[in-house]
Amino acid sequence: MAEQDGSAVRDEVAAASRIVVKVGSSSLTTAAGGLDADRVDALVDVLAKVLDGDGKGDGGRDGDGKGGANGKEIVLVSSGAIAAGLAPLGLDRRPRDLARQQAAASVGQGLLVARYTASFARYGRRVGQVLLTTDDTSRRAHYRNATRTLDQLLAMGALPIVNENDTVATDEIRFGDNDRLAALVAHLVRADLLVLLSDVDGLYDGDPRTPGTSRIDEVRGPRDLDGVSIGSAGRSGVGTGGMVTKVEAARIATAAGVPVVLTSASRAGDALLGRHTGTFFHRTGRRSANRLLWLAHASAPRGALTLDDGAVRAVVERRTSLLPAGIAAVEGGFTAGDPVELRDTEGRPVARGLVNFDAKEIPQLIGRSTRDLARELGPAYEREVVHRDDLVVLD
Repeated sequence: MAEQDGSAVRDEVAAASRIVVKVGSSSLTTAAGGLDADRVDALVDVLAKVLDGDGKGDGGRDGDGKGGANGKEIVLVSSGAIAAGLAPLGLDRRPRDLARQQAAASVGQGLLVARYTASFARYGRRVGQVLLTTDDTSRRAHYRNATRTLDQLLAMGALPIVNENDTVATDEIRFGDNDRLAALVAHLVRADLLVLLSDVDGLYDGDPRTPGTSRIDEVRGPRDLDGVSIGSAGRSGVGTGGMVTKVEAARIATAAGVPVVLTSASRAGDALLGRHTGTFFHRTGRRSANRLLWLAHASAPRGALTLDDGAVRAVVERRTSLLPAGIAAVEGGFTAGDPVELRDTEGRPVARGLVNFDAKEIPQLIGRSTRDLARELGPAYEREVVHRDDLVVLD
């Protein structure tokens, strides 16, 4: 757990070409709400110089217009929309109710992107706003569209600025925090690195304000965090995330083959250059090209299907589609295309998938073969309730 020499370089970090950077509200705003222009400019200075590659910030790019002068590309996942809208609306703290959060986001999102646009313009760089909800990323067609949009922005030399679409997102289609969103965006854009910026310079083995605690330099797997006390709240009161959400985001990203650096916004430059600052989370899994990571971590189930023992074995062990014959019960008010939870007979979640039928249709399908259903109800019913391509087994 000892901190290493700050002059050393993490080669895997320094070599990363496509990087997702996430910054929290507390690093961009005042405690009372409202954007801190100096903080935004300081972050943009760092990101622009990383893209330029020479540290001079002259706005240079590759001859083909892609990425930075050194071939680096950055996607910025930025919190701060709700916090930025507090002061203009006369709110002294983040509201608890969804309607006022959405109103604050509506005002604040424009201010946030305008500030980034002006700040990056100092370096001759364009930005593009991308607002996402879980619906945009767990459904197949929407997922492909989000991927194309982000890839095209990067190809055209623009820096995507991603945020949750707080203005219209409901509790059922919210990511919950931008740390998790950043981990999923890193998977979506096939990033080489995720950098999580906070108001703390890394993960500590206790409360960093308590004497005797030390920063954890590297995490190679979950066992490295056994016995580590991780706080649950941030300091500023304007965001939703804390160290718990950042560690969970690191777990999601590293399991998908994306290494993570967690550090403070003030040390972003060192982190992006690969210097030994913050906490480095080594990748624990392999990179995947599909969207099932989103289905597992970003979707909120709209209902549940209880499976008999044979169907559980087929879905979990053989990774087959779920057929009507294996369903024992249904609950919820979902419609076709919604995410649903698949449970065993004890009520334990075993998988999650996108359902092909409305909840009101399921009762007449339970326990029956697709052949019988097609003969009685028509050919549209000779299909899976959840196709294996739209299904992810839960750990």
